Amino acid sequence: MRPLLRALPLAAALLALAACGSESGGAGRPCTQIGAAPGLSLTVPDGSRVASATMRVCWNGTCHDPRIELTPTSKTVSTGCDGDGSDAACGASASPDGGAAGFAQVEGLPKAPVQVTLKLRDSEGRTYLTRRLDVTPKATFPNGPHCGEGAPQAALTVANGQVTVR
Repeated sequence: MRPLLRALPLAAALLALAACGSESGGAGRPCTQIGAAPGLSLTVPDGSRVASATMRVCWNGTCHDPRIELTPTSKTVSTGCDGDGSDAACGASASPDGGAAGFAQVEGLPKAPVQVTLKLRDSEGRTYLTRRLDVTPKATFPNGPHCGEGAPQAALTVANGQVTVR
């Protein structure tokens, strides 16, 4: 009977340890607690003219005017490697590419069609682009599909006066 009593705490500890790793969703990979914010991203590859952007997002008779702050985008530029072998260290740096991007967080954004009115303004505050679009946000999977879905999002890109949705 004594060996059984000594094995009981060990069995309980092993069971607790196994439960800690059970967030994998059955796929054998761990799921983190990383999340995704509901909203719409905006990219303007030629951001030389855009100084600000606004969005109005409407569904089911309710509209939201989320804040969107544009920041400069960049591209990755290689700074070379210190050798040719498999242990060579290589580097890269970010270089501005003339674009602008931002994210408009929209609480309660559905995975259903919404109406988006996008306005871009120049540095003098003049609106130079206004577009009304029907957009259907889709669920995100920030940890991969094996860990369940995150908040819905959609991506808007403005290029050559046209707005594309992804």
